Amino acid sequence: MTQPLPQLDAGGRLRHLITLDGLDPGLIRELLDRAQAYQRPPGQPPPRGDDLRGWTVANLFAEPSTRTRASFELAAVRLGADVINLDVMLSSRVKGESIIDTIYTLEAMQVDVFVVRDAEPGIIEFIARHVGGHVSVISGGEAHVSHPTQGLLDALTIRQHKGDLRGLTVTIVGDIRHSRVARSAHRAFTALGVGELRLVAPPEMMPEPQEFEGARRHVSFDEGIRGADVVMMLRIQKERITVAKPTDIERYHENYGLTAARLATAKPQAIVMHPGPMNRGVEITSEVADGPQSVIRRQVANGVAMRMAVLAHIADARRRRAP
Repeated sequence: MTQPLPQLDAGGRLRHLITLDGLDPGLIRELLDRAQAYQRPPGQPPPRGDDLRGWTVANLFAEPSTRTRASFELAAVRLGADVINLDVMLSSRVKGESIIDTIYTLEAMQVDVFVVRDAEPGIIEFIARHVGGHVSVISGGEAHVSHPTQGLLDALTIRQHKGDLRGLTVTIVGDIRHSRVARSAHRAFTALGVGELRLVAPPEMMPEPQEFEGARRHVSFDEGIRGADVVMMLRIQKERITVAKPTDIERYHENYGLTAARLATAKPQAIVMHPGPMNRGVEITSEVADGPQSVIRRQVANGVAMRMAVLAHIADARRRRAP
């Protein structure tokens, strides 16, 4: 059996970031602290640095993306890197070129970091096993499996509004079975000692029993949201559902849509999160999405800061390894 790919170098620093599985809570907190240092109030110029000056970052996305792709590009540019954005499905891959030959081609052009999103589980680790020793690979979202920088930025958002995650009740609602966001959130929140993690979903969207260890499962949204400190909504992952019947949108909203009335049963200062893209009127109403308890736009802002933190950490680690 192939051993898991080591993500850390000999000094315990990140070389790759493919999953949050097994990452030390101290390292996660270090990344959150670094991201916090990149925060600026709205209207002020964004932070910049030269951590990646002379580096080239290639964004290779084989699935649609707005927030992740744009925030990785901004993060790299603000740290001084050159950036290549490549839609893999419009590249030579559709002409029959293997993904690894695409990687080798770009590596020959002196790419230092690959940010990869792909619908095929395992492809990002496969790429990481084949790049040169000086090259890093970061997941921009892997199938339904993981989305590590999203998990980190979600943890950062909660910490900004609630302080420590310990003792908090966090409720994740929606299509959890097919959600890479939920899986990485579970890993981040658990590592940071979340008090209680609740999963709310219809039976066909609930993950397998062996997944999400320690989380409490609810079919009833009203039970799952009661007394929650954080409510994270997820969209229905239609592109990943291959065997289920089409969802009755009206009934889904009635049972699992977040409305102001339903939110009122959470704690008074509960925050509302959503990784986007949102389907307003399905999993969340506009009244809630744009309301005073929503921190959805803060999540977007944190995405740039969090990805800057990961890139800068990887650059630091490489400099420490240099002879």
